[in-house]
Amino acid sequence: MDYRSYEKRLDYILELIIKNRFRTVEDAAVRFGCSTRTIKRMLNHLRDRGHDIQYDRLQKKYFLKEKE
Repeated sequence: MDYRSYEKRLDYILELIIKNRFRTVEDAAVRFGCSTRTIKRMLNHLRDRGHDIQYDRLQKKYFLKEKE
């Protein structure tokens, strides 16, 4: 995967999280045709950029925590 497509996928993952449509790492891995570990690395990359991405165990989905 080249840098440009990786950045597009990061933006798309962030958009899904903002719209509350990112459910599981497994679903995203199937959608992108990659491993679950790659999706987890992408989430960590977004966190390193300053996005406060959390996982809600009760609702079983990822969300972006609002800054106070």
